[in-house]
Formats: sequence, C-alpha cells, structure tokens
Amino acid sequence: MKLTRQMVLSRAKASELHSVRKLNCWGSRLTDISICREMPSLEVITLSVNSVSTLEPVSRCRRLSELYLRRNRIPSLDELFYLKGLPHLRVLWLAENPCCGPSPHLYRMTVLRNLPHLQRLDNQAVTEEELTRALMEGDEITAAPDREGPGQGRGELPDTLSSIGSAAETDRGTLSCVDEEADVQGHLGLKNPSGDRFPSFSQRDTMSSHQNRNVLTAVLLLLQELDTEGLEAVQQAVGSQLQALHRRELQEDTE
Repeated sequence: MKLTRQMVLSRAKASELHSVRKLNCWGSRLTDISICREMPSLEVITLSVNSVSTLEPVSRCRRLSELYLRRNRIPSLDELFYLKGLPHLRVLWLAENPCCGPSPHLYRMTVLRNLPHLQRLDNQAVTEEELTRALMEGDEITAAPDREGPGQGRGELPDTLSSIGSAAETDRGTLSCVDEEADVQGHLGLKNPSGDRFPSFSQRDTMSSHQNRNVLTAVLLLLQELDTEGLEAVQQAVGSQLQALHRRELQEDTE
C-alpha cells in the first residue's frame, strides 16, 4: 500500500504536506512512503509494523528527529546511508527488521558508528562508551545500496587511507549541526586506534599527545572535502612519509 497525500493530511490534520511535523502510520500495511520526500518539515514519524523496505524517502526530511521503524522489511544496514545526512535525528527504532542480522552487538555498533548523534536506539539510551566502541567495532557505510549493492560499502578509498576516510565519513552527519562539533572531537579523542590502522602514529607513540590528537582531528575533518584526485594525492604523500619513516627506523637499527 502506498502512503498518499490524502492519508497524510487526514492523519496529521494538516492542509499542506510541507507543514506536516508529526505523522503516525503504525500498522498501516505500507510499502511505499515516497511521499515523505514532499514533507521537509517532518520531525516525528511512526512507521512501525509495516512493510517499508527503503529509507531513501526520509533522507529529504532534514528536520527529522524521531523515526520509528520497528517490524518492517529494511533489508540491509546499507540503508543507514540515507539517514547520515539528517542532523537532528536523535531517536531511531529499527529492531525486528531483516537488517538487524544474527548479531545484536554488531548491529548496534554499526548503527551507532554511522549515526553517532543518536541518543536512543531501539528504546535504549546510547552511552558515550558505546559511541567510542562503535568507532572500532561497527561497520562503516559509505554508499547507498543501489550504488554499492550488498555489504557495507567498503573499499572505496585507497588502502592507506581507508580507515582514516571511514572516520571522516562517520563524522559527516554530526558536523552538519554546529553545536555537535565538540562531540566529534570528543569521540575522536577517546578513540585509541591500533598500530594496524595508524602505523605511523602508533609506532612513534604520539597518540597520547594532545597536540597530535588535535592534528588528527583536523586531518579527518578535512579529508571529507577532498575528491578522488585529492585523496590520491594524499595517499602518495602518506606513502612517501611511511617509506621515509621505515628507512629511518632501519638506519637507527643498524646503528
């Protein structure tokens, strides 16, 4: 069943779609919610117990703060890509969808890694500890399902920069709201990457330095502004720097 203009206006007691702020469509057998693209003022929508299979329509609802989707047919966590550009989204209920998979922990960590500004997920409060763990234990989603297909959208960036690019993408939704910029730096500051992810930092034991944490934060935030050509240039620079460091270490060992 398709959510129609008449249904929306009747349930929301509104005269125009652009003025609808709250909408309750619980248990309405809906499969098509494309009309949500025409509701830019929508703040709260209840779509639980339906047959919705994509989140793309709500990506246009920039004021959305609460989204209830329990017991629908969201097939993949790649659909979270459509929610990453919603700066005010604080409450999400996604439980009992196929995308939740067999691992509740991986599911929760993946959602929080991609939507770090959430305050409640599946009716459970989000903690700072969870957000920190999610940066390391959750899967990063960097592309919409129709472009990337099955999986979590990995492998878009060069190998040397893959983990750094993922971190920058994680913060994109948060940075779209100015009052959350401090939270981004807090999450990155709390993170303690392993040597496999950031060899040049861990080998020199500099991540404990406040100055280097600030530099890393700035680098991660700037990477999201680069196109493919820019990222390739950074990759070459990083590769050259790593080679120079390795040569220096070898020279020190021989001495």
